[in-house]
Amino acid sequence: MEAGAVIYTLLEVLIAVCCCLGNMLVILALWTSKSIQQPTFCLIVSLAVADFMVGCVAIPAAVVVDGRVETSFYSCLFLCCVEIQFVLVSVLCLVAIAVDRFLRVSVPLRYKRTVTQRHSLLVAAGCWLVAIPLSFAPMLGWHNHQTLSNTVNSTIICKFIDVIPLSYLVYFNFFLCTLTPLLVMTALYGYIFCTIRGNLRERPGDGAHQQSQLYLKKERELAGSLSLVLALFALSWLPLHIMNCVNYFDVEPRVPPTVVYVGILLSHANSAVNPVVYAFKIDKIKTAYLKIWRRVIVRGKENQGSQMNQSSDNDLTSNMNSVVKNQERII
Repeated sequence: MEAGAVIYTLLEVLIAVCCCLGNMLVILALWTSKSIQQPTFCLIVSLAVADFMVGCVAIPAAVVVDGRVETSFYSCLFLCCVEIQFVLVSVLCLVAIAVDRFLRVSVPLRYKRTVTQRHSLLVAAGCWLVAIPLSFAPMLGWHNHQTLSNTVNSTIICKFIDVIPLSYLVYFNFFLCTLTPLLVMTALYGYIFCTIRGNLRERPGDGAHQQSQLYLKKERELAGSLSLVLALFALSWLPLHIMNCVNYFDVEPRVPPTVVYVGILLSHANSAVNPVVYAFKIDKIKTAYLKIWRRVIVRGKENQGSQMNQSSDNDLTSNMNSVVKNQERII
């Protein structure tokens, strides 16, 4: 294996470990703090599950479909579709979070009366269900027929770009399933910030007005944090999609393979970055992180204390046994 391939594989493994550990911490933090009962945080948990699956399933699949194993054409195609699925789930969860924030700011009273945890769970489940037919469209016929026709002995060296056509990646995966949602989410967050800014400029009045101002400031902080997650997603994925467009439309100069691998690493790293953003930007998640950390430290101290007590008890017992033996010898 070449040095570049070894470095790429090691970086993928590192990113996968960070994805799994970080997003598992997000899921555990929100679950134990009961914040999951709030609609927005329920959707954040769904996004964290998708990012966790990127680490434990999509990234290993990406390494496998990089020309390392020999499989049947449709087995390779299935692995590639699984890799695409979790990315689409992330996009749909981001859209659901943006719509949830939009409703909370535009119709706050109706939102509190109608939107519940059950609704958010149904929306999260809908994101996963909708992502299945979108990501598995290549299995239904939109695949690279030339590779299928050139298959020898029903097996191929599994490579992503050999089974997934660039037309699917550009027109369907990028233009329809990524770029369009990004534009919609940008418009929604723009409306949210403009609405909050306009309401905050109103002159202060009675106590109810001050409570409304405090509510809007909290909404602005949370919307800012979630819009940062959206911005990082765009910055992580747009380079790879632009490279696919350059290769598909035969724009000169063509993108070197090394640069494409950097784009793949950058896209996968997005799933490992989100837990860090949550920790520094969202107070409830930060507090939940600290509670888990304190529990770990307290348990560690308790285990250490119990071990010390047990060792002291053992020493006392041994000393008493030695005293008894000495007395027996004297008698």
